[in-house]
Amino acid sequence: MSVRIGVDIGGTFTDAALEHPGGLATTKVLTDYAEPEAAILKAIRIVCEEAGVAFDDVTQIIHGTTLVTNALIERRGARTAFITTEGFRDVIEMRSENRFEQYDLNLVLPAPLVPREDRLVARERVAANGDVLLELSDADIARLVEAVRDGGYEAVAVGFMHAYANPDHERRMGAALIEALPGVSVSLSSVVSPQMRELPRFNTVIANAYVQPRVADYLGRLTARLAETGISAPVFLFHSGGGLISVETAAQQPVRLLESGPAGGAIFAAGYAQAHGVEKALSFDMGGTTAKICMVEGGAPKSANTFEIARTYRFKKGSGMTVSTPVVEMVEIGAGGGSIASVDALGRIQVGPKSAGSEPGPACYQRGGDAPTVTDANLTLGRLDPDGFAGGKIPLDPDASLAVIDRDLSVPLGVDGTEAAFGVTEMVDENMANAARVHTVEHGRDIEHFTMIAFGGGAPLHASRLCEKLGIKRLIVPPGAGVGSAIGFLRAPFSYEATRGFYQRLDAFDVAAVNAVLTELRAEALAFVSEGAGDAAVEERLTVFMRYVGQGWEIPVVLESASLEAGAPEDLRARFEAAYQELFGRIIEGLEVEATNWAVNVSTQVADVKRVDAPAGLSPVGDSETRSIFDAGLRARVDAVEVRRDDLSAGMAVSGPAVITENETSTIIAASYAAVMQADGALLISRKESAA
Repeated sequence: MSVRIGVDIGGTFTDAALEHPGGLATTKVLTDYAEPEAAILKAIRIVCEEAGVAFDDVTQIIHGTTLVTNALIERRGARTAFITTEGFRDVIEMRSENRFEQYDLNLVLPAPLVPREDRLVARERVAANGDVLLELSDADIARLVEAVRDGGYEAVAVGFMHAYANPDHERRMGAALIEALPGVSVSLSSVVSPQMRELPRFNTVIANAYVQPRVADYLGRLTARLAETGISAPVFLFHSGGGLISVETAAQQPVRLLESGPAGGAIFAAGYAQAHGVEKALSFDMGGTTAKICMVEGGAPKSANTFEIARTYRFKKGSGMTVSTPVVEMVEIGAGGGSIASVDALGRIQVGPKSAGSEPGPACYQRGGDAPTVTDANLTLGRLDPDGFAGGKIPLDPDASLAVIDRDLSVPLGVDGTEAAFGVTEMVDENMANAARVHTVEHGRDIEHFTMIAFGGGAPLHASRLCEKLGIKRLIVPPGAGVGSAIGFLRAPFSYEATRGFYQRLDAFDVAAVNAVLTELRAEALAFVSEGAGDAAVEERLTVFMRYVGQGWEIPVVLESASLEAGAPEDLRARFEAAYQELFGRIIEGLEVEATNWAVNVSTQVADVKRVDAPAGLSPVGDSETRSIFDAGLRARVDAVEVRRDDLSAGMAVSGPAVITENETSTIIAASYAAVMQADGALLISRKESAA
């Protein structure tokens, strides 16, 4: 019997999904900030009891966490030293020199993770082609080791210029540190991120070193607590690229865990896009702290090799720290159920990015929260059942919500509580709509041609209004949407992406040299995948990052094989121009093309998703209770049909306005939409023709 558990730690809730031969058991519990593993164990106990499964029957646990992201945002990492090439200690402080808010005269750039006094320099230099211009001496290595010892550092990041082309100096420096200081964590850029561009490479190795001691300690505590509880099943981590890696790999390269939870959600959405034949889908994941939006095309989420974390300026692009690690590409904003609402100096409602989280949580949780949040606004608007929230495990107090909304919003604005609560949700919905528009435009897509797939505790509450704003006509809310990321973990393959910076112009392309690099990358990726998957059948994918000569950034070009044939230059040129044409609408004639970074992804094969057929006929839902809710499109309170999702069978139709309830979330259907239950338990919500 196979019994697998996916567990996702979010900023507010910890979600668990247990898959067993009898079906799926799910739950949500509040996240424990002091001991995240305690919430995991609580959630596992609940789903095991619900499924009637003993602890020793569990065969696998898959875990995603925001621990790494939160540690970087909150600056709660190890005391870290950064050793770099002489003359380059200030690269991480100078950044790219771009102003992310052009007209803000008081703009303050985010402080680097490592202060200047903790950045040490080595007298060495390697050229871009790997030639050694200045040898790193044994005396300089000894000097730096002593500096780290005297500084009392917990972790060291080593990032030398062009180490991706020749890692010898970094390896010698790392070996000396490990030998002399066995208790200090050491990260090398040539291992963590061997790619061109020193800024993201330096940022990545620093971020890895900064969180490594804490992540290793947490994973050690988690595995120990699971063993004490009687769970001997192996634990795997879900990485930001959309696959599974071992605990050991995660402890060595914790930077790969950035956005691991949201990436699980994108995998969850991609599965339903395939099942329902949706070629262009927009994954919408809204939890208690943030909302994430990701494009899913051809049944796969968009991916990238760089990602920006810890944005400090209203979540604006450019105000964070760019790292180079494989990641499911998405846009994230501070809009979740716990996001705090306020009135600014100009009398405007502002929401987020600060969140009440799970401690103390929204005011209605009755756990000490004293600020109005999105959850308080939704409760005031009738969209949440105070007695049925989280399956009745967390009773909500509508009076507490209304009191803080009146005090902080209604009185300053001179409106009633309902109008103020509507202002909060409308601001959140508009912020998310803007983020979705920008995300699709940046990829050259028209958003109205997409189908939205909504999940997470908050997304089904807001999705139909978001579709109204974006002109999207179809929306899917999958079963288990409230714990979508945890379910997504159970659908993911074991995978690893190995990367390398290796510059090649197509007019001087060396196929043999490139294939030698790709062979090394494939072997590296296979070694990591085999840790968890053994000798399981695998699939390979090669991504080449290419640009026109003279351009400053590349676009990804995907190939199905991790080796190149003799005619590779012309094939690569044709693929690059096709990708460039699709993204920008034109190609540039007469310019040569070059490749900079190469990435080989190896993953285990996953079962094909079964296609879901539309119901043969439709039948309207019978007599049901109603609930008074505020419909944003009509800007008025309406009597909405209230139906339990468990009471719906395939082909049953519910016309908006309506509320469809389940333990982990509720789906709000606006008056302009109608829902039909599908054979796989998903809700297909479509815009009514009369309102189109």
